[in-house]
Amino acid sequence: MAKSSPTFSESWYRVADQNIRLRTGIKVRRQNFRGERWFVLENPFSNQFFRLRPAAYEFVSRLSRNRTVEEVWKECLEVFPEESAGQEEVIRLLAQLYHSNLLEYDVANDAQQLFERYKKRRHKEVKARFTNIMFMRFPLFNPDRFLVNSLPFVGKLLGRAGAVIWILVVVAALKLVIENWDALLNQSQSVLSPQNLLLLYAGLAIIKTLHEFGHAYFCRKFGGEVHVMGIMLLIFTPIPYMDATSSWGFRSKWKRILVGAAGMIVEIFVAAIAVFVWAKTAPGTVHNLAYNMIFVASVSTVLFNANPLLRFDGYYILSDLLEIPNLHQRAANQLKYFFKRHVYGLKDLRRPTDSRKQAFWLTFFGIASNIYRIIVFSGIILFVADRFLLLGIIMALVCLTGWIVVPLCKFINYLAASPELDRHRTRAVASTAILLGGIFCFLQFVPFPRHFRAPGILQARERTQIAVKAPGLLDEILTANGSRVTEGQALVQLGNDELGLELTAAEAQQEEIKARLLQAMKMETANLKPLQSMLQAADDRVSKTLEDIEHLTVRARQDGIWIAPSLPDAEGRWLARGAAIGMIIDPSEFEFTATVVQDDVDRLFTDKIPKAEVRIPGQAGEVIPIGALNIIPAEQRLLPSPVLGWSGGGEIQTDMRDPEGRTAAQPFFEVRAEVLEDAGQQLFHGRSGKIRFRIGSQPLLPRWIRRLRQLLQKRYQL
Repeated sequence: MAKSSPTFSESWYRVADQNIRLRTGIKVRRQNFRGERWFVLENPFSNQFFRLRPAAYEFVSRLSRNRTVEEVWKECLEVFPEESAGQEEVIRLLAQLYHSNLLEYDVANDAQQLFERYKKRRHKEVKARFTNIMFMRFPLFNPDRFLVNSLPFVGKLLGRAGAVIWILVVVAALKLVIENWDALLNQSQSVLSPQNLLLLYAGLAIIKTLHEFGHAYFCRKFGGEVHVMGIMLLIFTPIPYMDATSSWGFRSKWKRILVGAAGMIVEIFVAAIAVFVWAKTAPGTVHNLAYNMIFVASVSTVLFNANPLLRFDGYYILSDLLEIPNLHQRAANQLKYFFKRHVYGLKDLRRPTDSRKQAFWLTFFGIASNIYRIIVFSGIILFVADRFLLLGIIMALVCLTGWIVVPLCKFINYLAASPELDRHRTRAVASTAILLGGIFCFLQFVPFPRHFRAPGILQARERTQIAVKAPGLLDEILTANGSRVTEGQALVQLGNDELGLELTAAEAQQEEIKARLLQAMKMETANLKPLQSMLQAADDRVSKTLEDIEHLTVRARQDGIWIAPSLPDAEGRWLARGAAIGMIIDPSEFEFTATVVQDDVDRLFTDKIPKAEVRIPGQAGEVIPIGALNIIPAEQRLLPSPVLGWSGGGEIQTDMRDPEGRTAAQPFFEVRAEVLEDAGQQLFHGRSGKIRFRIGSQPLLPRWIRRLRQLLQKRYQL
């Protein structure tokens, strides 16, 4: 209870003569938060909890049927003159306890009011269930008796022996994951394929069922009760859930943290076992199911369960670690307090916290959690809309209503009718209008520099691919990789004994035809023309064979640097005709070949690009200056290099039917940028990087609208 609350209140007469007390059956537990003692009131019938500071509890605990509220308040003033609350704070406290069904009256209509409050609470729960359309919950049964009966067997694994087993299994599984990382990563590309969806849901159901039982068993082990288990529609996908709210009453924060982390502990353990199954089985149902369980456990843990910015396991763990109860609500109250005090000028406000450090963390958490929630839910909506457009539209409308329309209506009603603003309403309305108008003008009219990036590859402008023109065995490498060469210099020596035999045979045939031709000139003049044709063919065969023999010595076709890093591995192997063995580049001139996707193509042709620069991974601090840009005005499908596609570790989606990974799934435009000679750094042919195009300035709001229209047009043709 705040010490700064007013001592007297104009509404005190409403409660001063009332005989109020805590409802029978309320359990009281002590907890410590940041060195301060708190008291937790638990209503076991409704599974509701309410936390009180010691001063507030001293007042509430003295309430009885034989004493009025005013008598108890005056007694607290005498016993605790420094810590006792004012009348306004007492009224607020009694109202909160009343709406939580923790108080009872000696009046006839108390039971009726209790039932009415219960109906209102149930109505709010049902309304919240359908408002929160992505996480609707439906309780089904009470698992407490089953947990009690099975705990003697399961509980043996919830101690030190179980922890040792868990560590050994998880460490061994991590070793397998590292050894098979490439195979795990490759299989992830087919997780969302239609033929895998049923097994994906089966893995999700198994993992989440064990996850919830992990919470339940740990909660029951520490003395809590679990009376609700049911189905939650997570993005319209039914998965199990349970209610471990009773763990909030545990005195030890480490027990509460362990209950919160129990689901993830079980998930990781089950995923570790699935790793062994996946590694020891051949492709099939069991193999794929094990992989899906690994995938679900990892993705759900990172995005949802372990993330404290959403109200899942990580949120409650963080709340206990920071010892800040009701973290989400207090963060929202801190933001409201900051806005009301510094924008509306309300001075007589109750501080959500007395610590500046805690106020900072609450403010940071409130802003970060709201931003993250919008990002995650927007991604979920787009994911659903990609498969079920109508359902995605419904979800978007529900979120729009719950996040914008309803809060906006409440905010307008607050400005128009809230008693809190009676003396500050003009300033509140004016400051709100100025703030909203300022934000709109800032986003709509203040220009900001624009740029966009495109992946590409650094290439020498003068380059020649060296390929084998005659087949043969690689006998000798005459020029080492990285050496500077001149045109005509020998690079590689091949060997092919068959060409020598073929030359001998061709020359023998040539001599034979010449002899027959001389004979025909004297005796059979009618055969001259056919023999002349045969001689021409024999001459061509000899010339071709001699040319192939000459090509067994592979020579440079231009001046430059000889690049053939993998050539030593091919020494002694047979090289077929046309096999590429290296490249000669001229290091004096480079260009950067970029691939611009469809979303940014219009900027290439409609906006002026005054400047562009290239950055290479590993050299982020060094900027490669760019000169003239040559935009190829035609759609391309073949990537300049496989390293730009998915199969080569790039970011451009490639056609899965192309084994070389050079065919892009979507068309793109190619831009060739001249690298200026005064780049001032060493450049290497074949390095991938990104080019940053700077374009004219534009306000933020038109950009966002344009991006949204592009998104809707590209994904949904709207």
